[in-house]
Amino acid sequence: MPDMIIPNWQVPNNVKAYTTTRKGGVSIAPYDSFNLADHVDDNPEHVKINRQLLKTNLHLPNEPIWLKQVHSTTSVIANQENTGQCADAVYSYEKNTVCVVMTADCLPVLLTNQQGNMVAAIHAGWRGLAGGILETTLQQLNVISEDVIVWLGPAISGKAFEVGDEVRTAFIDFLPQAEHAFIPTRAGHWLADLYLLAKQRLNQQGITQIYGGEFCTYTDESRFYSYRRDKQTGRMASLIWLT
Repeated sequence: MPDMIIPNWQVPNNVKAYTTTRKGGVSIAPYDSFNLADHVDDNPEHVKINRQLLKTNLHLPNEPIWLKQVHSTTSVIANQENTGQCADAVYSYEKNTVCVVMTADCLPVLLTNQQGNMVAAIHAGWRGLAGGILETTLQQLNVISEDVIVWLGPAISGKAFEVGDEVRTAFIDFLPQAEHAFIPTRAGHWLADLYLLAKQRLNQQGITQIYGGEFCTYTDESRFYSYRRDKQTGRMASLIWLT
């Protein structure tokens, strides 16, 4: 049985959301064991079995809309034609349409609204965050900010994510208060808090109902994949849909 995280947030009952962990699948090291990515050189048969386990255990109403994630700011609507598209966010207003993003240190952002009539899944690494993936997706959704509810899933935390000056500059040039998300380590290097950076950008959009943000993929090796820690590794999935 795959190990799942259920977001701890206050949303309508028709909104279903989960994030997988690395536990409960059939992949062998270094992808052990519940790898859901088909682009990381894992055995394709193992990935196929893992994806079937995902569908069975979560009673998914349809095949998720899997994207080809490229650290872009592209957001697409969830339909079968967009399966495999180069994009880093997917959204839907339709029932039984499963939005999904895959991560292994980058920040998965799931969002819905108080009415429970839209959902989105966003893959937000530092490039996507700095480039405006959150803002782009919200603009396409055309929702009232006060109604939006967000969950920040498992990502590398501020105590483990060291970056260079160029990353810090990219955020501060857009939002001066982003300086509070960076702690100096050595010359030209900083510990970056992706969770705080995401919250700041969401707050700028008028969104205050934000949950999650308590995980660290890098330090919790038994539960999460981490690209920065292991390089060759699997991916978790964060899924959301309307029933």
